[in-house]
Amino acid sequence: MRFEELHIHEKVLEGIRAAGFTECTPVQARTLPEALSGKDIAAQAQTGTGKTAAFLIPIFSRMLAAPPLRRGPSPRALIIAPTRELVIQVAAEAKLLGGPAGFRIVPVFGGIDYLKQREEISKGVDVLVGTPGRLIDYLKQKVYSLKKTRFLVIDEADRLFDMGFISDLRFLLRRMSPYDKRQSMLFSATLSHRVLELCYEHMNMPEKVTVTPEKVTVEQIEQGIYHVGTSEKFGLLLGILRHEPAGRYLIFCNTKAAAGRLEIFLNANGLVTAAITGDLPQNRRMKVLSRFKDGTLPILVATAVASRGLHIDGVTHVINYDLPEDPEDYVHRIGRTARAGAGGRAISLACEKYVHSLSDIEKYIRQKIPLMPLTEEMIVTGYRRRPVHPGKKVAASRGKESRQLRQKGKPSRTANTSRGSEKAGYSRPARKKPFKKKSPGVKNKIKD
Repeated sequence: MRFEELHIHEKVLEGIRAAGFTECTPVQARTLPEALSGKDIAAQAQTGTGKTAAFLIPIFSRMLAAPPLRRGPSPRALIIAPTRELVIQVAAEAKLLGGPAGFRIVPVFGGIDYLKQREEISKGVDVLVGTPGRLIDYLKQKVYSLKKTRFLVIDEADRLFDMGFISDLRFLLRRMSPYDKRQSMLFSATLSHRVLELCYEHMNMPEKVTVTPEKVTVEQIEQGIYHVGTSEKFGLLLGILRHEPAGRYLIFCNTKAAAGRLEIFLNANGLVTAAITGDLPQNRRMKVLSRFKDGTLPILVATAVASRGLHIDGVTHVINYDLPEDPEDYVHRIGRTARAGAGGRAISLACEKYVHSLSDIEKYIRQKIPLMPLTEEMIVTGYRRRPVHPGKKVAASRGKESRQLRQKGKPSRTANTSRGSEKAGYSRPARKKPFKKKSPGVKNKIKD
């Protein structure tokens, strides 16, 4: 199905052309006709299927078809997302698709200038995209209201539940207009019982759409797994990276400590790497992601914070350095490659610490992950575990020089020498003791 076949406003079609979209993806073909007619949507779709455009296109088309409203403290559309990265991605795509229509899109999330975001909202906004915490913060301060909000989108609903945002989500929904006075759309990787309960409670008889294929994972992804011991794990990773140095790698760890350690190891062995974890400041996180997106950073190490919400074209390899303990996380992790129909590889390293998750993952994706043959030649040995600092090299060379001088009976450059050795040029100028001025009355006080 082509976008021109649907009742989409011409200005939105201009944005679609600017984005380079021509044909609808399966989730777009299933949801757009219903959403454009004003029906509520509850859609299950895997990551990387184009669901962001599936809710932005009908919102923009219906906003343009409605009588124009003066911008005020109440946004016309509210989009709730679980992570900062997903908010940034949705806002960027919204500005691309809604650019010709002149909509004002404002993203809000924690970690960056609080007052600046507040001022942006106070200027008036058409579409407000944000994480639950920051949205509630500004709502309680009456920076904006939800009285005139007519469009609601809950993106990655299952992730919102997993991160404990359900109470925050209900807080926002209870302060919106009644469910029959707005259009609501919910998108989730899984329509679990708790997600459907939220739909029935706060949506107006939503159309349930499921576009999940027989295989949960994207078919273009070439999957493989190595069984390896913990002690040989990094050596195998180093061998994989050196075998295909031209790739763009996204490597996942289960903990921030493991991610930080892996960043140090890879940089020490000459592989330019950066890591993003949950405690990384937002400005630094955005800089790292920008470098990874433009190709100047070939390797990115991340925890679960990057498993969702990142749309980065050109990721050739996703490596599970630590096998995830949640089967859904496996699907979302490897979904960072093979985006928009491209191919990609997903390699997992199953060590004795996390191999117990393998059976649950294979049961969830309904297929066996192909076992990759492992040989000794693939495992790199003798690698560095710490970067060698230039200062340490200098100190070592000076120590060696001093030992050689002592063996020859000459004083070293760093030794305290006598006046006779000054002729040889090895003495260090004597330090002058700083003059200390005694405070008056000290002598008397001591006697007393």
